Amino acid sequence: MKTVKLIVFFVLFAISQTSHARHAAILVDASNGNVLYELEATQAWYPASLTKLMTLYMAFDALNAGKIRLQDPINTSYHASRQPNSKLGLRVGQTISVEEAILALITRSANDAAVALAEYIGGTEESFAVRMTEKAHALGMSDSHFMNATGLPHPWQVSTARDLGLLAWRVMHNFPDYYPYFSAHGLSFRGRELPAINKFTEHYPGAEGMKTGFTCGSGYNLISSASQNGSRLIGVILGGMTSPQRYQLMIDMMDAGFAGQYSADSARSITTSVASTGSIPPQQLACGRGAATVVASTDDDNYDTIVHRRGHHYKVVKAKYHAQGHIVGKRSVVTKPHASVTSQKTAVKQTKAVKKSNKIHHR
Repeated sequence: MKTVKLIVFFVLFAISQTSHARHAAILVDASNGNVLYELEATQAWYPASLTKLMTLYMAFDALNAGKIRLQDPINTSYHASRQPNSKLGLRVGQTISVEEAILALITRSANDAAVALAEYIGGTEESFAVRMTEKAHALGMSDSHFMNATGLPHPWQVSTARDLGLLAWRVMHNFPDYYPYFSAHGLSFRGRELPAINKFTEHYPGAEGMKTGFTCGSGYNLISSASQNGSRLIGVILGGMTSPQRYQLMIDMMDAGFAGQYSADSARSITTSVASTGSIPPQQLACGRGAATVVASTDDDNYDTIVHRRGHHYKVVKAKYHAQGHIVGKRSVVTKPHASVTSQKTAVKQTKAVKKSNKIHHR
């Protein structure tokens, strides 16, 4: 009898966990910015590698302004070369073009390419991140704050589904010449053919691209755009419990949108300012111990690289997850020095700069 009660308890617990799996979402009519559907769209969330869409916005902006060119060579710094996975494996002094870096961010979510591009535009990753936040607020992303160019965890690096939907809409409309890069299905680099990791772009009818993201803090994230029968939609999913789940959530939302199951409300434009909820980002998966200490960043459907930050070192652990995100088996463990941990003094300066930017924005 006791055994039966225990079985019933665990079954009910599992059902409860599944039915209450929290996530945030928004669906936008790309033609006019009208919001078709939203779920906790202003809830704070760790953006993970969706951050790279903001990095790409900065790059496209610099290209339009003539400050950089697609074929400009970027020298890889020591800091960029020491980024954890996902990455291209750039070595110190190795060059990569601006165009290659853009494609590496879109198709492979490469952290080393993201930092190299950020340093080329902003001098340092820290100063680039300050400019990212300033630009985000100028675009109307009032609940977004960026501390790095990659999406590697930081407790102050947050956004919302609404802000990220606005960012995707701005990228599409502000940079029509560069938007087609998001449809790339792979990257040819140094004689290697590297396939893209975004399964939605590869398989969904009419998919145009955008970006994946994953950390233990955020769960599995996805920004997607697609066109069908003369309609174009932009969707954001934050907090999928597994990689397949985030794709299925996006597919279901997109299918409903193209089927006309959501009614547009012109009063709910993605460009309309919204009041901040002042919410705290959830720790979505059980694989981590907080946004500042753990990241899973390869965004693979079966395995992800878990990076534990301890002082000046990253401990990289290959681990597989079941549906609720718990570690069920290690594959390998290596320890690598992290050569460019931001000093406390630099971090304080950046924090002050971000706060100053926020005050200016909210005046």
